[in-house]
Amino acid sequence: MGGRALAVITARGGSKRIPRKNIRPFLGQPIIKYSIDAALGAGIFDEVMVSSDDDEILDIARQHGASVPFRRSAETSTDLAPTAPAVLEVIDEYRKRGEEFDYVCCLYPAAPFVTSEKLAQAWRSIQETGADSCVPITRFSFPIWRSFKIEHGRLAFNWPEHALTRSQDLPPAFHDCGQFYFLRTRAFCEQKRLIMSNTVPLVVSETEVQDIDTEEDWTIAEMKYSLSRTRAGAARI
Repeated sequence: MGGRALAVITARGGSKRIPRKNIRPFLGQPIIKYSIDAALGAGIFDEVMVSSDDDEILDIARQHGASVPFRRSAETSTDLAPTAPAVLEVIDEYRKRGEEFDYVCCLYPAAPFVTSEKLAQAWRSIQETGADSCVPITRFSFPIWRSFKIEHGRLAFNWPEHALTRSQDLPPAFHDCGQFYFLRTRAFCEQKRLIMSNTVPLVVSETEVQDIDTEEDWTIAEMKYSLSRTRAGAARI
């Protein structure tokens, strides 16, 4: 196993739903620090960098050990800009400086449940399976095949054929954890998307996953994180 690996933490400054989200204190530390620490601690990256258009974010990134070789462009920092172009921009900028990487891992800055162990596991999984990418996913707590929709103020099944199917007889469904995407650089530059055609999963417990888009999400994430660390500490005793 081997090859050069780059960690890219994408942290634009213009968060709307939670202002200054990417550097807001999470249990006393800027939330972006958790992603930086996980990447630095994984021991697999030749470079851990933060891509941002925001001076304060870039300063905090430097303080916590991340590289900041250039600024993120305005084009990839808008509210509607997807993640993939921002990562492709980073790869291109490094190439202009004569640096190539075999792997690139895109980490989100508001993802405190990312750990060094998960990153290293994803890296090994790609190399051992020959996959182009590895993505952490978690299982829906209830089968989506029994889910509802609301039409004209009335409930209706999304899949009426499963209205009477026992939940234990339905297959599990999973969703993206929204934490990181570990990618083979060549395949990513060809396909230009984070979920590629040859992707392997890294299944993560629901207790270590929380989308953070609202104040309530933030509170739940801090509660989950505190509980997970308490349990981890108790297990080591």
